[in-house]
Amino acid sequence: MVSPEHPDRARPGERPGSVRTVVVWDALGPVLSGAPRDVVDIGGGTGGFAVRVAQAGHRVTVVDPSPDALAALARRAREVGVEVAGRQGDVSGLLDVVGVDSADVVLCHGLLEVVDAAEALATIRQVLRPGGTVSILVAQRHAAVVARAMAGHLHQALALLDGDEATERTTGRNVRPPRRFTADELTALVEEAGFSVAGVHAVRVFTDLVPGSLLDQEPGAAAALADLERAVAERPEYLPLATQLHLLAT
Repeated sequence: MVSPEHPDRARPGERPGSVRTVVVWDALGPVLSGAPRDVVDIGGGTGGFAVRVAQAGHRVTVVDPSPDALAALARRAREVGVEVAGRQGDVSGLLDVVGVDSADVVLCHGLLEVVDAAEALATIRQVLRPGGTVSILVAQRHAAVVARAMAGHLHQALALLDGDEATERTTGRNVRPPRRFTADELTALVEEAGFSVAGVHAVRVFTDLVPGSLLDQEPGAAAALADLERAVAERPEYLPLATQLHLLAT
């Protein structure tokens, strides 16, 4: 079986994508150590996380609205010789799909940005068994402001300072844009849902800024980048610079 602790450890010559989730896997390592657990991955798509968790010996169910994504998940699982249950659905019908008190761990990665976050967390709390853990990965607002400014979208950057609703008014979009969170907002939201926050981690502080060509040409650069991401992951001053925030709560 593959250890969940460092499945994304970078090697010389690897592209930036290989270190994008290294901080998340490091945080999940202790959660997924020990006896097999029941893990539900909401919106897990093609199984980027789910298959690796299954390789570590856990019982994994992916709930996703896309039948194409679930088909790709099944192929990926077969290729590495593990079983992952794919169920079509979304967070609004999660209780009908997996049931109450059905999971020891819930992965909620890239979900709260596009749903009613409070309602989603309330549902996840019902799915988790007592003492269970939720892993949350979301986009972080301050980094999005900087990214838009650097791309020349100055009006969007200015509007995003006050939140995504202001950006929607500025751009005139009829569809609500994906929500982004600050560390304080995310922590407050999770605690209001009745969870106890175990840790908040900065994800992709530097990875999106380092040219891929550097990692291709400089021996050891990818491993050094992964080590740098790990070094700042739990430093609060780097949370506003992170492209994503990762939070663990029980």
